[in-house]
Amino acid sequence: MKFKTDQEKFWSGDFGNAYTKRNINLEKNNIAFFTKVLYRTQNINSIIEFGCNRGMNLQALHTIFPSNTKISAIEINDSAINIVKDLNITDKLYHTSMLDFNVDYKRDLTFIKGVLIHINPEFLQNVYQKLYDSSSKYILISEYYNPTPVEISYQGHREKLFKRDFAGEMLDKFPDLKLIDYGFVYHRDPWLTTDDENWFLLEKQ
Repeated sequence: MKFKTDQEKFWSGDFGNAYTKRNINLEKNNIAFFTKVLYRTQNINSIIEFGCNRGMNLQALHTIFPSNTKISAIEINDSAINIVKDLNITDKLYHTSMLDFNVDYKRDLTFIKGVLIHINPEFLQNVYQKLYDSSSKYILISEYYNPTPVEISYQGHREKLFKRDFAGEMLDKFPDLKLIDYGFVYHRDPWLTTDDENWFLLEKQ
């Protein structure tokens, strides 16, 4: 696999493998999270996740939605993609960088959670376009938020974590997107154990 950025190499290699090994046992928290943030959606029959890692979000959605809901995902890391394959819950699984992903058809819900923060900022417009093109109705973004772009150290690594107003930039880029819901997840919430994250639910008009 050829990479366009250092961030892709980082997540496809040893660091990404280690992250996959320790990123476990959060399915119950994810069920609570998605039940909350997707409350205002309707008629979701197909879903695609950008950057699914070992598939914990996918497992939660598989539990929440009917068994005939088609669930797809994109993942760059070899170890993670093999774990997701073994779950046997995906309709389509794309083993590639999202920068190289070719949109084949639209889903009712496209989402990305804790991944935009790790994308090289020079390629964000590329990812925004693919998130938009992949969706027929809803786009869910759940990331660290900052009103202006900022880089912070990530476990001792530079240029691996970037915070900004991702949803705001998408709303500016695509005039037919409407913000229909948003919220904040606090790391001390016992039912939604996670980092502090802001989520934004967008709808195509």
